[in-house]
Amino acid sequence: MLDIRAIRENPTAIQDRLKCRGADHWKRIDEVLAFDEARRIAETQKQQLQSSRKSLSKQIGAAKGQGHDTSAIEAEVRGINEQIELLDQQAEAASASQTELLLHIPNVPDASCPLGADESANPVIRTWGEQPALDAPKDHVELANLHGLISWEDGIRIAGSGYVVYRGRGAKLERALIQFLLDQQVARGYEEVNVPHVVKRECMEGTGQLPKFEDDMYGTDPDEHGIHRMFLAPTAEVPVTNLYRDRLLAEAELPIRLVAYTPCFRREAGSAGRDNKGIIRMHQFDKVELVQIVHPEHGFDVLENLTADAESILQQLGLHYRTIALCTGDMGFASAKTYDIEVWAPGHGKYLEVSSCSCFTDYQARRMKLRFKDGEGKNRFPYTLNGSGTALPRLFVALLEQCQMPDGSIRIPTALVPYFGAESISS
Repeated sequence: MLDIRAIRENPTAIQDRLKCRGADHWKRIDEVLAFDEARRIAETQKQQLQSSRKSLSKQIGAAKGQGHDTSAIEAEVRGINEQIELLDQQAEAASASQTELLLHIPNVPDASCPLGADESANPVIRTWGEQPALDAPKDHVELANLHGLISWEDGIRIAGSGYVVYRGRGAKLERALIQFLLDQQVARGYEEVNVPHVVKRECMEGTGQLPKFEDDMYGTDPDEHGIHRMFLAPTAEVPVTNLYRDRLLAEAELPIRLVAYTPCFRREAGSAGRDNKGIIRMHQFDKVELVQIVHPEHGFDVLENLTADAESILQQLGLHYRTIALCTGDMGFASAKTYDIEVWAPGHGKYLEVSSCSCFTDYQARRMKLRFKDGEGKNRFPYTLNGSGTALPRLFVALLEQCQMPDGSIRIPTALVPYFGAESISS
């Protein structure tokens, strides 16, 4: 959520940055200010009436002490009480409308983000490794079928399209990758947490998935109005970041660095026409997520470090990838700056996003009411960051396709062998 004080102080600057996103969110800033002004006027009038009521109360006390009739003054006080109650309602209504508007306004892109309307304007920041030299590479579907790693038919039979069943060595490889990802990030200083896979509505609002992306989420436990109160976690970012909602931290507790594995659930309601082949886009998929909560002075430096933590996984597995900076028109709703890490999938002849690393400034912290007390005793909002460290199944896809051998066997990267228990997958 944007800082209302920053909006009051320089609304034009906020609008100009929001215009970089390419939508019309910037137009809502004037509405936010109108509700803010209405609330402040109501509160000012209320304070004036309270002052008048206090003065009249003193008059009533003095008059009664002298035996005078106070019925007229008491009637005036009752009238003031009614006006105060009305102003309370007006202030609360204006505040609620302002908050609802702010929930629908995305974060302000950082000035360092490249300008652009869509993904075609995302510059490549760096690449690592080389594309493997493969003649007529098979895609992961062919390789998985060849070795019996994945059953699409079983997934459809028990859950429908968008779900699969990993079998035998496929299930073992998935488990080995998850364990490898967790161990590597714990070794880099992250604390592992195991969190619920369902979250409250307010948690989804806290990290910015709601209200904008509700159609993409799996909601449950509707109230009497049909509003979902619980959701299957779309990413571990939601439960992990919300571990600190409504908390006042000591400055010494920062930074907080957490890693978690969860299955993730998404309807992918807006993915029609996109590449859905095999396991590239699923309704349920596994992911290891990195979350950091840091002092505002360090937020964007930490983003560079967090991105390097995610990249280190691909380097240890020897997989060629590239890192791109998202332009202002392609950034996530809550993000102020994002890097995407894309791993090469030779069977598809394209790069696949396997990690998205973002700094949210204090946007999520405000929504979650997460604060810390600084050295001067002031309550401040920290910066939150997260990144996939990394996402499956696209890592699974890239590993199969980049590590395939001419005979169709799959070489297991050296770093993964202790987890998988074999150096290759062959027929």
